[in-house]
Order: sequence, then C-alpha cells, then structure tokens
Amino acid sequence: MKVPVYIQIHNRIKKEIEEGKWAVGARIPSERKLADEFDVSRMTLRQAIQTLVDEGILQRQVGSGTYVASSKVQEKMSGTTSFTEITENQGKRPSSRTVSYHLADPSLSEMEKLQLHEGDEVLRMERIRFADNQPICFEVATIPSSIVENLDKQDITSSLYKALEEKAGLKLGKANQTVSAMLASEKIATLLNVKRGSAILRLRQVTMLDDGLPFEYVRSQYVGERFEFYLER
Repeated sequence: MKVPVYIQIHNRIKKEIEEGKWAVGARIPSERKLADEFDVSRMTLRQAIQTLVDEGILQRQVGSGTYVASSKVQEKMSGTTSFTEITENQGKRPSSRTVSYHLADPSLSEMEKLQLHEGDEVLRMERIRFADNQPICFEVATIPSSIVENLDKQDITSSLYKALEEKAGLKLGKANQTVSAMLASEKIATLLNVKRGSAILRLRQVTMLDDGLPFEYVRSQYVGERFEFYLER
C-alpha cells in the first residue's frame, strides 16, 4: 500500500528532528521553503506540518512561525477518557460524523505508539464528536487493522470500546493521556464551527488492552468553551 505523500513528509521531518537537525525551540523553515525542498504543493506540506502539530512534535506561534515543541510538564491522569460515556453521564446524547475512514500504512509516530512492525496496516479514521448535536471535538484515531478485522464500520465508528468488549471479547486496560492547549486551525475551526484561533484542548491518548498491548492512538481537539476535563484522585 502506497504511503500518502504528506505522511512521507511527516516521517522525514520527524526523523530529522530526532536526529538533531532542528533543536528543541528552533524555528523550522517556512512552508514555502519546505514545499520547494520536498517538491510538493503548499497544501500537501501544510497537511504534513499540521499532523506534526497535532501530535505535539511541532507548535505554531501566530505571526512568528512553527517551532520544534519543547517537553511539557505532565500531570498523571487516571482512567480512560471515553467521549460516549462522559457525554451520556452528563445526560446528553452522543453522536459522531465520520470524516474519513480507511486502511493505511502507519506513520512513524503511529508505529511507535502502537508498537507496530514494518508491513502492519492500520485503520485511520477522522470523526467529529457531538453532544446533543453540538460539535465538541475533532478526533483522529488509529487502530491496528488486526484488532478490528471482525468488526463492522458501524460498530467501530459508534462506540469502539463497547464493540471491542461486547463483540470481540476483549478487555480494556489503562490509557496514557496528555492534554495541552492550542489554537484552532482553519480546518478545525470549520469542522467544529468556531472562529479560527479559538482555544482548543488537545488530548493525545494511547489506550491498551488488559495485557498491555496498545490498540488505539487518538489525537483529539476539543472546543475549549464547550468541554472541560474533570480528574478525581
């Protein structure tokens, strides 16, 4: 399966950062310069950069440029964040709209997070999640195809966790989560019906089965004024 061009560029930039081409806090070249360097359109280059921003590898500074992100102080969170359960517990009706849904070769980041090997395939899906028909978050979820090969699309897109437990007979384990702040890009603003530059809460989560095997890598962007995280110790 051919790897999309923007994922190829994502992989190359990520590798160059890991190899020290750009230090933490360094500004990377402009989109126009990188597009020329990789011989791709600005749109393709921008998609690769946005994917790295969503993963927390790069960060944008309005009016300044794009920089290699520094490590952030992390607060340990307990429990697995399930949008469906959270929404239902608040007496609201959860729903979702699938933006894209397809099998693909994993990016380097996805391979690392999901402990995949060369030749493994993943299901990558993008969804908008709603509470009482109001858009709350945009989510990109990556799942090893072997985990969901016996589930249908409706099962996976409506409530993956429920389908894995009830139809695949799998038991869910812990999740590693990180939350940070960012501003809504033009794409996210359009999908979530907010102004560009609005406050966004970014959640990155790797969820595991009870045997410790990671089965899901999710990058979610929540509208700051419509959602908050509540943690109990």
